[in-house]
Amino acid sequence: MGRGQDEERPAALAARRRQWGTELNRAPLPAIEPPASDLRMWMGGAAIAATIIAWGAYVYVTIGTQFLDNGRHEARFIFAAAVYMTVVTMLTFSALMYLMARQGAQYRSRQHTRVPRVEIDAHFADSQDSITVLVPSYREEPDLVRGTLISAALQEFPSLRVRLLIDDPPEPGTDLERELLNGARALPEQVMAWLAEPQRRSAAALAAFTHDHGDDLSADADPDQIADLALEFSWAADWLTAESIAYPRTTTPECFLADEVLGGLARDFAETAKALSIAAEQHAIMPLSRLAQLYRRLAWTFQAEIGSFERKQYASLSNEPNKAMNLNSYIGLMGHSYRQVQTPAGTLLEVDDEAGELHMPDSDYVLTLDADSALLREYCLRLVYYLEQAGNERVAIAQTPYSAFRGARTRLERMAGATTDIQHIVHQGLTYYNATFWVGANAVIRKAALDDIVEVEHVGGRDVFRYIQDRTVIEDTESSIDLIAGGWNLYNYPERLSYSATPPDFGALVVQRGRWANGGLIVIPKFMRYRKARKRAGHPVRWSESALRLNYMGSIAWASFSLVLLLLYPFDGELLSPLVFFAALPYFLAMASDFHRLGYKRSDMLRSYGFNLILLPVNLAGVIKSLQQAASKSKTPFARTPKIKNRTAAPATYIVAIYLILGLSAYTLVQDYITDNWTNGIFAFVNTTLTAYALLMFVGVGNSLVDIGVGLWNWLHVPVRSTAPAAAEPGAVDWQSVLYFGPGESTASQAAERHIGRALPTRGAVEAPAPADDAVTEAAASTAGADGTSATVEPVPAARQELANERALGA
Repeated sequence: MGRGQDEERPAALAARRRQWGTELNRAPLPAIEPPASDLRMWMGGAAIAATIIAWGAYVYVTIGTQFLDNGRHEARFIFAAAVYMTVVTMLTFSALMYLMARQGAQYRSRQHTRVPRVEIDAHFADSQDSITVLVPSYREEPDLVRGTLISAALQEFPSLRVRLLIDDPPEPGTDLERELLNGARALPEQVMAWLAEPQRRSAAALAAFTHDHGDDLSADADPDQIADLALEFSWAADWLTAESIAYPRTTTPECFLADEVLGGLARDFAETAKALSIAAEQHAIMPLSRLAQLYRRLAWTFQAEIGSFERKQYASLSNEPNKAMNLNSYIGLMGHSYRQVQTPAGTLLEVDDEAGELHMPDSDYVLTLDADSALLREYCLRLVYYLEQAGNERVAIAQTPYSAFRGARTRLERMAGATTDIQHIVHQGLTYYNATFWVGANAVIRKAALDDIVEVEHVGGRDVFRYIQDRTVIEDTESSIDLIAGGWNLYNYPERLSYSATPPDFGALVVQRGRWANGGLIVIPKFMRYRKARKRAGHPVRWSESALRLNYMGSIAWASFSLVLLLLYPFDGELLSPLVFFAALPYFLAMASDFHRLGYKRSDMLRSYGFNLILLPVNLAGVIKSLQQAASKSKTPFARTPKIKNRTAAPATYIVAIYLILGLSAYTLVQDYITDNWTNGIFAFVNTTLTAYALLMFVGVGNSLVDIGVGLWNWLHVPVRSTAPAAAEPGAVDWQSVLYFGPGESTASQAAERHIGRALPTRGAVEAPAPADDAVTEAAASTAGADGTSATVEPVPAARQELANERALGA
């Protein structure tokens, strides 16, 4: 489809230049994981056993040798031994959890059998199920969002609505912001116009078939009827192929959409058309009911209804700057009609189910989809089919943990994608132990489950509905605990049906990984209360589920602090042992094997270690911010990952921290060489080498120096503040407020608090007081912090640089 005004993008926004050391192959991994072999299963179990044995041997040797045989009882040594053993234990525990999760994923790969298409078609033959796809968007590039909307709109389903939730301020401050907002607003109409021709043709074909045969589909179809259906599939395949060829391919997501979404669906339709043609030629017996299913398949594929919604246009909706409240605002309106009431406080939405001009249909399912993600065909059908099978009535969420787009143009994007694909394995394994977490990029959610866990808070004269928690910036993790506490389950469907973009540069990666590191510790107390409640009820949580969930929420914290201690504290050489290496070896060998199985290199295991070393300051900052948030009972501003085509500058503090890690590791290596401390010297050598490699290959020395310079300039440069408008006189009267709300109201905002609360519908949820550590406070104002500031450093307009900063801070 055409780009319209986006064809005039400046040259600076051309495709990012491909670096050497990346990958040229753009083909994604197979949707279905090949079953794990007996040898791989045996090796996975052996890795778990070897890790436990090596750790146990180290503890025995350390305590037995140093304390019993050698009689070491000095306080400093005992303290160092306790700290070092704790560090080794926590790191070994996380390694063990990875090995357990991957083993669970391997078991699931042997158990999964793909449901035949004919069974899915039969299940949905008389279905009236509906699903609403919600795509939250904040100042995104229209080209990126267009691809996401297309992948959602081409999902085959009986009733499909797609809603782009635009969270841009309705009054843009710059020309660039206005361009992005107008581009986002135009997208639904553009995609609907793009779908118009196949939609009309497929709907007319279904209507003609239904008119000719009605409800009597017991007879067999004649060859001409089968051939007619083959022609319809052939036409749709040709149309999709032409659109795939014409679709732009300047970015990795665009290539994926053209090749796998449009091209993949075209190949499916072409194969179906060929099969039908052969059946017609051979005068095969095919019931009319099967033809009806295939006609519906064509019609459902192109019948999506696409629109947009902007919560910030309404004073009666929450304006908190995060993705969760953007989703919550729309979900809270579903199932009613509203009329828009103009007041001095702004536009309000009042329930009017009979004559309201704004209709917000309810649906059986809600699909949340990030604006930089894409769905493969049959995503909705297969996940909803699973949810509707007997025994799955209490499954709230079905999802396929997203994989990374292949064909990365930068080395860092490739490495970030590789670790994303590793996490896909981990998440699939979590489901084996009933320890699934919602991964927010995409998920099919049962609407009844959201209604069951909704919390209602009265804020500023209005009821705020929280289906998805926004207390932390990892809203999906906390909502997972809410769901299991409410008696619901979550499920990772064992196929690859969703993909998402990964940050292409270190600046964007800092924002994403800093957000991921922030919030896990805050959620752990809620999970511990859930465990205690289950134990009191006589249904204790299994140890494997508890261990995996605790590791998922807390491993970034203890792994980061452990690495810092290993880098900074001069541990006694007698505490170091080759057994520590043998305890970690199965983890690294298993990860190397997994990288190779995912289409990467075994040596990427070493690159991922260096990758994590340069992310150590980012993770530490996120953990510290999480602790600060828990202590202050406040919210951390939601930092959106920048999705721009230019490089995002990283905060200077993180770049300096990487150089400090490199310098400290080199200094330790020299000292270990002088003192003949070879065991610790090997560790220091690995840290020095891989940190230097990661700095050079993933950040770039030149880029790092530029980022430090930008940081120094921002620190020294004080922008001129605009003069604040004069405050109103204390006795001034707001005449609009008096005439609209009545005498006695000094300002419109004060009077509106009481009026806004009557605008929204009253839900059945009951607001329950939460313990102190679950208190939800007002969102903190977004301010520029050391870990959130970003700037474009290529020669691009100043407005785009400011926009990148605001995106990162979630302004």
